[in-house]
Amino acid sequence: MSRAASLDNEAPLVAGLDEVGRGCIVGPVIAAAVILDPGKPIAGLTDSKKLSERKRLILAEQIKQSALSWAIGRAEASEIDTINILQASLLAMCRAYKQLGVKPDLTQVDGNKLPAIDCPAQAIVGGDALIPAISAASILAKVARDQEMTTLDRMFPGYAFSVHKGYPTPSHLGKLADLGLTPQHRRSYAPVKKFSD
Repeated sequence: MSRAASLDNEAPLVAGLDEVGRGCIVGPVIAAAVILDPGKPIAGLTDSKKLSERKRLILAEQIKQSALSWAIGRAEASEIDTINILQASLLAMCRAYKQLGVKPDLTQVDGNKLPAIDCPAQAIVGGDALIPAISAASILAKVARDQEMTTLDRMFPGYAFSVHKGYPTPSHLGKLADLGLTPQHRRSYAPVKKFSD
């Protein structure tokens, strides 16, 4: 066995954690946790926002097939309104982490805050573009949240959730003015408050 192979076998298991949907005004914030297999590198991993939808879907399938473990966590709009978006994001990360089938030695988290998990952890600003495991988590979280928006689009036709993905675009705000709020809108958010009774 070569020294390089020996080092690979002794490498710590690293989980990446990231969330998607903090800036949206409807639906849950969704987080993902991913432990990549060091023996199965995935080309093209980067911040999900830098990828086309098609590329995200392709990479998401590769991640699910190749990762040692992956999981999705979420915090609902009602929880966001109750505990605020930062705490809800950390809660979603905790929920994703707790569902991992493999215990990591280290967790690397995108951003500057750490969720309360029972594992050594590092917060890395811009980690979703720098750390493959965090990139993978950002991709899974983004794909899961986009699928959620497609579901909400069917549940609440007319709001075009599958188009604007829940962000406060002029089109979305116009729909709110015309149609009012859904139960999935985050009432604590400033753009939504003015449409509340």
